[in-house]
Amino acid sequence: MKAIDNKELILALEDLEKEKGIKKEYLLGSIESALVTAYKRNFDSSENVKVVMDRKTGATYVYSVKQVVEKVNNSIQEISLTEAKKINKTLEIGDSVEVEIVPKNFGRIAAQTAKQVIVQKIREAEREIIFTEYSDKIGEIVSGPIQKADKGIVVMDLGKVEGIMPLKEQIPTENYNVNDKIKACVISVEKGEKGAPQVIVSRSHPDFVRKLLEFEIPEIYEGIIEIKSVSRDPGKRSKVAVYSQDPNIDPVGSCVGQRGIRIQNVINELHGEKIDVIEWSPDISIFIAAALLPAKIMAVDSKEDEKFAQVIVPDDQLSLAIRKSRTKCKISSKTYKLEN
Repeated sequence: MKAIDNKELILALEDLEKEKGIKKEYLLGSIESALVTAYKRNFDSSENVKVVMDRKTGATYVYSVKQVVEKVNNSIQEISLTEAKKINKTLEIGDSVEVEIVPKNFGRIAAQTAKQVIVQKIREAEREIIFTEYSDKIGEIVSGPIQKADKGIVVMDLGKVEGIMPLKEQIPTENYNVNDKIKACVISVEKGEKGAPQVIVSRSHPDFVRKLLEFEIPEIYEGIIEIKSVSRDPGKRSKVAVYSQDPNIDPVGSCVGQRGIRIQNVINELHGEKIDVIEWSPDISIFIAAALLPAKIMAVDSKEDEKFAQVIVPDDQLSLAIRKSRTKCKISSKTYKLEN
């Protein structure tokens, strides 16, 4: 029995497995499938063919799979019981048998096919590895130089892949210039043209502030302090609600740091965006009052089912309570109704 031998191919596949993490078995299986297609295209498309590659030597065996019958009507797909028993005495009518064949010039076809498959599968596997790697980084911060900044889209160089920051994910008050090194938060990973991964990043997303605080404040990273919620008006102000189950921990003070140094590092990264850190409370009225600080709150009447709260403040505290861009604020005499 003559087979197409290719030990160099096996060595090359083993090197690829070590260097790029692409399993040799995966590549061999893909090559075998491609060789079946190549055989049908170049020889007999009606023949039921199986191609097997030796996992150690790279020897390629080509088999014609035939059904054992009493009387042969189609010699391409059938074999008589008498001939089948010459191959394996245990075969019976209805069984399938693999008859080895050695197609002329198939070695050249096999080599070309193997090369094409390897190039294609390497590209696909690398894309899949990158897709998986960055899918696991959703919510995490990445950094890199700006590669392109035009037409409202910023493109970061993340090494293996580009990070795309659409206009809506940018901070309106920031300017982005090519070669500037910036940080951003991975918010999604998509498959673009031909399966190429697209990593979508953001500097305006609340998770960007959340992760920056985690980097700067060990108590958050260790889980001693929990960030319950982050609300942002990107470039202007963020409000962060924090909480700790430990009564000995001051969550707000820990986040702000001595002389405000911890929170200042985050503000610097956000180019001056103000950050209010407030203590979260399960009592919604207390929480709302804290969220509106430094305004003095006279009373809070909340209706949680309706996601509605009525807040009463003194007249001279109105502008401080609603701020410039507070949303959905209905004013009625000295009663100010805040929705959501």
